[in-house]
Amino acid sequence: MPWVEPEPRPSPEQKPKLTKQDSATGPEWYQKSEESESEGNQPPLGPLASPRPPETPGRPALERDDAPLPEGDDASPRPSVLDDAPRPRLELDDAPLPEEETPEPRAICRHRHRCHTDCLEAPLSRAFQWLGWQVGAHPWIFLLAPLMLTAALGTGFLYLPEEEEEDLEEQYTPVGGPAKAERRFVQGHFTTNDSYRFSASRRSTEANFASLLVVSYSDSLLDPATFAEVSKLDGAVQDLRVAQEDGSQIQYQQVCARYRALCVRPNPLLHAWQVDKTLNLSSISFPIYHHGGHPLYLTGFFGGRILGGSLGMGHLLLRAKAMRLLYYLKTEDPEDRVQSKQWLTHFLDQFTNITNTLALKKIEVVHFTSLSRQLEFQATSMTVIPVFHLAYVLIILFAVTSCFRLDCIRNKMCVAAFGVISAFLAVVSGFGLLLHIGVPFVIIVANSPFLILGVGVDDMFIMISAWHKTRLADDIPERMSNVYSKVAVSITITTITNILAFYTGVMSSFRSVQCFCIYTGTTLLFCYFYSITCFGAFMALDGKREVVCLRWLKKADPKWSSFKKFCCFPFGSVPDEHGTDVHPMNLFFRDYFGPFLTSSESKYFVVFIYVLYIISSIYGCFHVQEGLDLRNLASDDSYITPYFDVEEDYFSDYGPRVMVIVTKKVDYWNEDVRQKLENCIKIFEKNVYVDKNLTEFWLDAYVQYLKGNSQDPNDKNTFMNNIPDFLSNFPNFQYDINISSSNEIISSRGFIQITDVSSSTKKKIMLFQ
Repeated sequence: MPWVEPEPRPSPEQKPKLTKQDSATGPEWYQKSEESESEGNQPPLGPLASPRPPETPGRPALERDDAPLPEGDDASPRPSVLDDAPRPRLELDDAPLPEEETPEPRAICRHRHRCHTDCLEAPLSRAFQWLGWQVGAHPWIFLLAPLMLTAALGTGFLYLPEEEEEDLEEQYTPVGGPAKAERRFVQGHFTTNDSYRFSASRRSTEANFASLLVVSYSDSLLDPATFAEVSKLDGAVQDLRVAQEDGSQIQYQQVCARYRALCVRPNPLLHAWQVDKTLNLSSISFPIYHHGGHPLYLTGFFGGRILGGSLGMGHLLLRAKAMRLLYYLKTEDPEDRVQSKQWLTHFLDQFTNITNTLALKKIEVVHFTSLSRQLEFQATSMTVIPVFHLAYVLIILFAVTSCFRLDCIRNKMCVAAFGVISAFLAVVSGFGLLLHIGVPFVIIVANSPFLILGVGVDDMFIMISAWHKTRLADDIPERMSNVYSKVAVSITITTITNILAFYTGVMSSFRSVQCFCIYTGTTLLFCYFYSITCFGAFMALDGKREVVCLRWLKKADPKWSSFKKFCCFPFGSVPDEHGTDVHPMNLFFRDYFGPFLTSSESKYFVVFIYVLYIISSIYGCFHVQEGLDLRNLASDDSYITPYFDVEEDYFSDYGPRVMVIVTKKVDYWNEDVRQKLENCIKIFEKNVYVDKNLTEFWLDAYVQYLKGNSQDPNDKNTFMNNIPDFLSNFPNFQYDINISSSNEIISSRGFIQITDVSSSTKKKIMLFQ
């Protein structure tokens, strides 16, 4: 409600001069008071209003305030109710009251509020006002209770998984995605056998493997000298042995994936050269090379190629800058899986020693394994821990510096340090509670304390700022009550919005994002709870320190007063206990930055900058790169970074082989059905990202096999009865046909080769074309 300053009373020598405006103002105040009383409301009278005295016989009656007044200097004065002697009458509005009875000036609002916009702020402020009073009156209770709660919930860290490996695919791929459903179908209808007939393209899950990318220092590695050096590297890798605790060793030949009786060759052309050193490397056809009557598929094994003219089913391979060596290991049996991982771990540990021992001169080698993503991602996450410690130290230093005062009474260095500790207690409590409940702890959750620290420190600064605006002379509970009533809406609304934002992320289709949002949102709730309890209690205890320091400084001891002031206030005076403290930063924004920002020139400049910001943001939205770059999962100095660089430079033209699956029973012996299937395959081959020359479908090969043996592929019995002989001659197709016990083909599959899909955007376009 607005305040009205009282008008100065006239001196005895001055005579009040009546005007129309004065006569109109007085009755209005008086009339308003009467109306309020008639309605049952008793507002205080205004400074110029007084009750109407009763009429007395023999004394002139008081004129009505709303009666018209004569104008001009010749107007006759009215008789006064205070003196029977005729003299100029003072208006009741102007009559001075006794000094001790003068009411405090107050204005009466003429408009009633019909709606309240503080329906949330007012009750919240009152509730926090009561809470602040309780915290100020009983600080030790509000300090020790959260500490005990933290100690109890902190035992949840005993359930923190240490050696359990995190499934990256499960955590960082969409839950219920169509690819997972399709893979479950493949796993349920098609089998594999790593121990006898391994085929990398026919696996529905990633196998254990070690990959080497060899890059020649010369223009091409297609010469016997370079192949000899690569062969030495291959031999050193296959000779690795892992010593176990029982004295036995795990050799590569024990854990390698096999095709028939031999380990799968790491590079088909290298193996052909190792068997026959007289092989002419200048007459190799690409992508398929026929050697000894068997086709060798070279796609994905040679990069940086320069092709020549047509040669057989491909083109002459003139040059190749890079070569890939792939060492596949068994993964089907649990025991084989464990031994394979042990061998791969030993390979990673010994790879540097191998390259140093060989002293390779013609080639450069980079490596990668199926464990590398997991291990490097965990290693990168573990590097967050020292950074996390450093962040807390820096935040404490920043908070202490920001709250430092030369005034030893107003100094809040210890309070600021405890504010950061309060955020740490919230992290311990929130994480411990969720670990007790059994919420999975994914590795990216280790990054959430940085967010929580920022929010906690923000609430701390708000509360300290409100404390500085209280008076030293007030009691601690009263000061805490004022602080809490001022910060109630600010920290509550920001906390609610932050928590809701993170809990909304629980609806994400990524499990890692769900866990991250649950941990962060819950810990923010604890951070808010600790800010209004233990941090407020510590601030109240520090308020008691202020009182003690102030009393000590004001002790009547002239001998030490100057020394006390010099020690505690070297550049200032003792603070006024009835005044408030203003931070220099507040003065800067109030006296300098605020006026500068509200000037006309600044407004135009800010609008101009904002328009540029909007334009650049819209431009950036159209250039967002989708997908995940695996290099970003590891540190910059990781060994997988050069591997992905070489792979992108030399092996990005050929992508994965994609399964095309017939999921229902169809009459494969029916010519019309086969024509429809053939047309379907041709539709896939029309995609610009598919190499139609590398399509592999068992049905085409089987029809040619029947026709070559003078068999009728349109006869059901002939078609079904000759499948076993066909698979014995072409064992690669053995796992492409699912035949039931009733001799029916339940499902089957073919393969198409993807090309030129190096970026995530191209992969998305390829899938939707």
